Amino acid sequence: MGQQRRHTGRAATAATAAAMGLMALTTGCVGDGAAASDDPAARDPAGKVRAAADSLLRAGSSQVRTSMEMASGGTRVTVTGEGTYDFRRRLGRLDVVLPQDPAGSSARRRPPVTELMAGGDLYMKNRGAGVPADKWVHIETASLSDGNLVTGGATDPQVAAELLRGAGQVTYVERTRLNGVDVVRYRGVVDLARAARSASKEHGPALRSAAAKGFSKAGVPFDAYVDEQGRLRKLRHRFKVSNGTVASTTWLSGFGAPVDVTLPKGKDIFAGKIAER
Repeated sequence: MGQQRRHTGRAATAATAAAMGLMALTTGCVGDGAAASDDPAARDPAGKVRAAADSLLRAGSSQVRTSMEMASGGTRVTVTGEGTYDFRRRLGRLDVVLPQDPAGSSARRRPPVTELMAGGDLYMKNRGAGVPADKWVHIETASLSDGNLVTGGATDPQVAAELLRGAGQVTYVERTRLNGVDVVRYRGVVDLARAARSASKEHGPALRSAAAKGFSKAGVPFDAYVDEQGRLRKLRHRFKVSNGTVASTTWLSGFGAPVDVTLPKGKDIFAGKIAER
């Protein structure tokens, strides 16, 4: 166990360093004020957005697509992911496609990175950086400065929803349609400290880490698209750190989809040194 804990610490440190070469994070401003609308969806917009995480627990599971758009020093990189997530068991799998090089060239791409999300743990396969292709890297997400909101290349959809418990300055924007579904669009700013205080006990540590070390203290702007059952259909956060910006977008569909996740055994977890980039 001691060896595994030392490995986890090395993996977290190296993964964070490598991720910062891959991604960089975002912000924006949203004004105060209530929506000037008679639409019932405009009543208590903050309450509706903050309840979104609980709506996903009721839904049980869903199909997930993600996109991360990173901009730093004139360079823009996009990372995409696709998979499924079980909100009750806090288990998910995403196949994340990374650009071949830091400039974002799509001429040649690496094999997708397989990410398994299991509560406070992240497992990555095809990670590169000296890790054999048949081995997994294990990272405790609470040890990452951003709580794995961007480090892995795809935001954990449940953590993204938990962020909304800290939503403020929320306004009703419009009714619209998204992939054939009627939704209401809300806009606001997440207070990370409030999100950490309000999060479920399972996600509190990761969000406290993000609030303390991960991002700009000015807040995290978001756009949330909620269907008539109160379920999130699309969520876009804009993060900012010292060396750039990231817009993280999550799409949810196919609620009730089966989720098949088998966590790696100890012998399949890499215990060596991860190369830093």
